[in-house]
Amino acid sequence: MTKVVLIDDEPLARSLVREYLSSFPETEIVEECDNGLEGIKAIQLHQPDLIFLDIQMPKINGFEMLELLDHKPAVIFTTAFDEFAIKAFDLHATDYLLKPFSKTRFDQAMQKWQLQQFAKESRFNPAILDTAAHSPQQKERIVVRSGTSVIIIPTHDIHYLEAADDFVKIHTQKGAWLKNRTMSHFEKLLDANKFLRTHRSYIVNLAEIAKLEPYEKDNYIIVLKSGVKVPVSRSGLVRLKEALES
Repeated sequence: MTKVVLIDDEPLARSLVREYLSSFPETEIVEECDNGLEGIKAIQLHQPDLIFLDIQMPKINGFEMLELLDHKPAVIFTTAFDEFAIKAFDLHATDYLLKPFSKTRFDQAMQKWQLQQFAKESRFNPAILDTAAHSPQQKERIVVRSGTSVIIIPTHDIHYLEAADDFVKIHTQKGAWLKNRTMSHFEKLLDANKFLRTHRSYIVNLAEIAKLEPYEKDNYIIVLKSGVKVPVSRSGLVRLKEALES
């Protein structure tokens, strides 16, 4: 039996998927959720084989929910038109259904997933999140997990980012949180007019810089408004001076 979770804030949309799934007796809907936070809990509890996931939802969106999962099931997205989402789907998704979708289109998506499952190709492709991250909405905030809590960090609250082994540590006035991403990811994600990579292990919010101080011979450090000192590489110094003078 294939375990399925439905995650969509629209009851009618969930009802439609439930109705269409009745034609597939080998599937079992183990839970329905109306937001991404509930979706995370349901996926952790049931370990479903397949989820139907909306993108635009309250609290956290579908992409942000997927980022927070340790083990990601196969996904069929159900969503209204979104330029960045469609680009991500076309490149990497199992399949996607644009609302409103017909029974025929739904069946095609299920048949595609079944073929991928048979060929053992139905695993979630993490590249979809890298593509989706470039949408305007995704650039405005970062969502992280802290124990059982989900923290939403507006990018303007970030003081600096620091490489920490396989994670990036995001520093704000309220604290610091780890995100399982690379520095290169954040360098591409964050607004280049507001954030600068000053060192291979550091990205700084330009608005948080208090001053630039000499440190040893021909070296400098950045002093943030919080008093934290951040190293600057030689190439980072060149980019920093250009940014501050522009």
